[in-house]
Amino acid sequence: MGGIGGIWVVVAGVIGVLIGGATVVLVERVLSRSKLERTNLTAAKLLEDAQTRSKEIELAAEKGALARRNQAESDAQKRLQELRREDERIQQRREALDTRIDRLEEREGALNKRQSRIDKLKNEIEGLHTEQTAELERVANLSREEAREQLLKEVEAQTRDEMARIIRQVENEAKRQADQKAREIVTLAIQRCAAEQVAETTVAMVSLPNDDMKGRIIGRSGRNIRAIEKATGVDVIVDDTPEAIILSSFDPVRREIARIAVSRLVTDGRIHPGRIEKIMEKATEEVNATIREEGEQAVLDVGVPGVHPELVKLLGRLKFRTSYGQNVLLHSIQTAHLAGMMASELGANVALAKEGGLLHDIGKAVDHDVEGPHAAIGADLAQRYGRSARVINCVAAHHGESEPQCLEAILVEAADAISGARPGARRESLENYLKRVKGLEDIADSFDGVSQSYAIQAGREIRIIVKPDDIDDLAAIQLSKDVARRVEDSLQYPGQIKVTVIRETRAVDFAK
Repeated sequence: MGGIGGIWVVVAGVIGVLIGGATVVLVERVLSRSKLERTNLTAAKLLEDAQTRSKEIELAAEKGALARRNQAESDAQKRLQELRREDERIQQRREALDTRIDRLEEREGALNKRQSRIDKLKNEIEGLHTEQTAELERVANLSREEAREQLLKEVEAQTRDEMARIIRQVENEAKRQADQKAREIVTLAIQRCAAEQVAETTVAMVSLPNDDMKGRIIGRSGRNIRAIEKATGVDVIVDDTPEAIILSSFDPVRREIARIAVSRLVTDGRIHPGRIEKIMEKATEEVNATIREEGEQAVLDVGVPGVHPELVKLLGRLKFRTSYGQNVLLHSIQTAHLAGMMASELGANVALAKEGGLLHDIGKAVDHDVEGPHAAIGADLAQRYGRSARVINCVAAHHGESEPQCLEAILVEAADAISGARPGARRESLENYLKRVKGLEDIADSFDGVSQSYAIQAGREIRIIVKPDDIDDLAAIQLSKDVARRVEDSLQYPGQIKVTVIRETRAVDFAK
């Protein structure tokens, strides 16, 4: 019984296990079916949503396509209307052009008819002109070329007279206005700048206490005078001049050093070669200091700042240089003041005019050692020491050797002439004066048609009397210009020379 009960227990256990497994399988199947149903529902919903979205998209696409189609049709309609309007305008323009072409053709026809009439009239006029010309030649007994030549001569003579009259009238008017204005400016400048004039020569005289000093200066066998000449570079002239000796040299600085040195030797009384060398050194230092001081004072008086020290030194050397007896440093200062005053009156650059006037003769400080005209030498010096291009032009052009490139250069040239031409400013030797006067008359006499010529006003004016039969009014004007140019090219002279051409016609008859 006990064994049967155990079997039932086992069977019951197995049955329970089977029932449990079936239950689990059944539950799983139920759950799977429920999940599948949910999945199917979800899929169906998604499919439905997708179909709905697709319909919406299709509907939107159809709406967009319709809108674009409508817009395209509208644009095409507008473009079609514009093309129609453009076509209408082209058609109207074509019609207008056709109308204009028709008018032009009508006008061309009228012009052709008019041209035909003009050609006909021209032929008739030419025929009449030929007949008249032939008749005139027969009556006047002149050919056509002869009559033309005679007529041209008469017209030329009348034209030349008229030209001369007009030229003379214009020149007189311009001269009156220019002379009046220039006279006012120059007079004002001269009145405001009244500088004293100094005349010097190429020799210096040293006074002696007595004639016995001459022998001491000469020394034994002439050793002292040779030592002085060697140390100073000047010629010592001991002649019959009482109580004086003469120092001669073309270098004014060396002449001044020699004058100071000899004066001190005479005062000291101890004259021998060793003493001469010491005195020469001291005199040289003193003159160099004077040169520097004079240059600085000149720059200060004129009011030109920033001048190179070497130019200042060269300006100081001009104190010992003369031109036709006029001190060059004083002349340069005066020229600077005159140029500055005229520049002020004309509204030009006053500082530039003053600097150009002060430096215009700087080349004379070194022209004993350098070849060439002093204007070109001075321009090179101004360029070397950093002056401006306009200042260089003022220096180079003040004697007409270069073309003035600014108003200030012209003013410097005028101021230089004014300073040199003032009464008593310069002097020249009788020989040079006679040579210049004779040269003026020779230049005037070298021109054709000149009857007589006279140099007057101390050679500052040349008056030319011409033959009225050979020189007419127009030729007289041209002759004055030609003589002036020839004088400028051939002669050297201070200031300016006036050329006056006189043409006089005399009518003479006799009462019988």
